This record gives sequence, structure tokens and C-alpha cells, in this order.
Amino acid sequence: MAENGPEGGVPLYQLKITLKWSKPQIWRRILVRQDMRLDRLHMVIQSVMPWTNSHLHQFVVGRTAPVYYGVPDPEFGGIESEELNEKRYTLADLAPAVKSKFIYEYDFGDDWLHEVVVEKVLPPDANFKHPVCLTGANACPPEDCGGMGGYYNLLEALANPNHPNHKDLTEWMGGEPWDPERFDLAETNEYLKRLKP
Repeated sequence: MAENGPEGGVPLYQLKITLKWSKPQIWRRILVRQDMRLDRLHMVIQSVMPWTNSHLHQFVVGRTAPVYYGVPDPEFGGIESEELNEKRYTLADLAPAVKSKFIYEYDFGDDWLHEVVVEKVLPPDANFKHPVCLTGANACPPEDCGGMGGYYNLLEALANPNHPNHKDLTEWMGGEPWDPERFDLAETNEYLKRLKP
């Protein structure tokens, strides 16, 4: 964990969040406090992609012996499970230094895997009040479209009026046009401002 600054503030992390297997890449660059709890980081990622927080999620650290952080299942009634309670851990616990990385997994059916990398550790800033999105690229896929493979099949069908599924999928999308390159930085930061502190 990085040391607190001379004024006793908390360092800031610049994170890059990339949706794995997306081409062109779907990604966001954000600035958050190093001591942010994982349940809060979950809400930040939901806001910047944006997702609708309609499915389960977890954080995964390590490949050979992965450690999982998430929301404990109340059905286990306090019995130890392999998943650690995300409310008891911070971003710095998962990623203690620059170049540290971990996975944020959302929707265990569609299996949206986000690689989260610490790009920079910045000094404390007394004016920093809430998470900020610095930049990003491309639209987040719609919920429940079948994972990354399903998303690309959806894009193909929407773009081709002669595709056998064009009409059904256009209706499923609400009849609205879909721009896969859409990313609105101002709108994303508005979502972040609405998060409870």
C-alpha cells in the first residue's frame, strides 16, 4: 500500500478499465482514492461503463491461486466461503502499486470480464471529492446480449437489414439506433456525481 502524503491525505489511483476481448477496445480511465472500498469501486465501474447493476459480480486477483472478493451469500449464514467480503477490503488491498492488475467480473452468465490496471499513483489532493472519469472509448454492450460474442452478433444483425434476426433484435433494442462508438464523458461524470459518498 502506498504511503499517505505529508499532509495526511490519501493517494489517488489512475485506473484503466478494459472490457476483455473487445475489439475495438471498450475502456474507461478513472481517478479514485486509493482507500476506496471494493463495494464502492463496484458502483463506480457500473457507472462508468455503464451497466445496470442487475447481476452478480466479483473481483478476482491472481491467476494460479485466484482470490475472490464479492458479496457474501446470506444463505451460508456466516459459514466461511471462498469469497471474501468486498466491504472489508480496499482498492489498495487488491492493487498495492503501479502496474498492479485484477479482474472485475460482472454477470456470471454473460461473463463480462474487465481488466483493471493501476496506471499511476498520484499524490493526495484536498480538492478531490468524488471519482472522476478522465476519458474512454466505445459504448458498453447492452445487458443480457450474450457476452462479447453475443454483442458482436448483435452488432452484425443490427447493421444488416437483410440479416434474419435484424427485425427481432432491432425490436429487442427498443427500435433505437445503436452506436457502438458512443462514449459521452460528461454524461459518465454525471453518473459518478450521483453516487452516494
